[in-house]
Amino acid sequence: MKRKIIQIDREKCNGCGNCITGCAEGALALVDGKAEIVKDLYCDGFGDCIGTCPTGALSFEEREADAFNPSAVLEHVRTTRGAAGAAEFEEAHKRHEEKASKPKLSLGCPGTQAKTLQRVAAAPAPASADTPKVIQSEITQWPIQLHLVPPNAPFFKDREFALISTCSPLAAPDVNWRFACGRGLALACTKLDRTEGYVEKLSEILSDPSIPKIIVVRMTVPCCGGLTRMALEAAQRSGRSDLVVEEATVSLEGDIMEVKRLK
Repeated sequence: MKRKIIQIDREKCNGCGNCITGCAEGALALVDGKAEIVKDLYCDGFGDCIGTCPTGALSFEEREADAFNPSAVLEHVRTTRGAAGAAEFEEAHKRHEEKASKPKLSLGCPGTQAKTLQRVAAAPAPASADTPKVIQSEITQWPIQLHLVPPNAPFFKDREFALISTCSPLAAPDVNWRFACGRGLALACTKLDRTEGYVEKLSEILSDPSIPKIIVVRMTVPCCGGLTRMALEAAQRSGRSDLVVEEATVSLEGDIMEVKRLK
């Protein structure tokens, strides 16, 4: 039968094994230091493993493959992972069946799982032209979307550069003053944007020696790590050894969890 199944780019795979532990069905294994599918019938095509991959080596493809066989998987994980592995699979299988019966809202990345965050609700502000401006924006450029910004824009010169995930400014309102203030910036999402050409554009921006640093502001969800990978690759392609690369991680509750230097 033709169905959706995981494919692995061996050139991108670094053999970390995250996808293997992330797959409750035990469909993946390391072969010669690279991840491979053990048997097609063990892969249910839901892609829990994709969000665990730090290099972007995993993706979906649609091809001829044996049908997913839950009974065979249960026997397989019970043999290879014991009772705990069998229980993990049964829980994942139930979750996947429930998800299959609902409209699909994601491509399988765990970071897109819907969550209700426990916050004290504030009264919504009246939406009218007469609403007073309470918070001053720190953004001093336009456009701000990475697709639209010209790489040689004057607002990038002589200042640090911030690559900000689309969700971060809404999840954490202080992203605006904390990371946009005094910096050139670009907004991007590796999950929803068409990212072809993003690395090339970023490397062209960062090749300007007047830009001392790029800071990536990302959410804690795994798929958002694509921004950091793009920034690091662009920094390498820029040919500069003096460029500083930092990463700031924002939690789903809006806290700045960590700011660290990567390069």
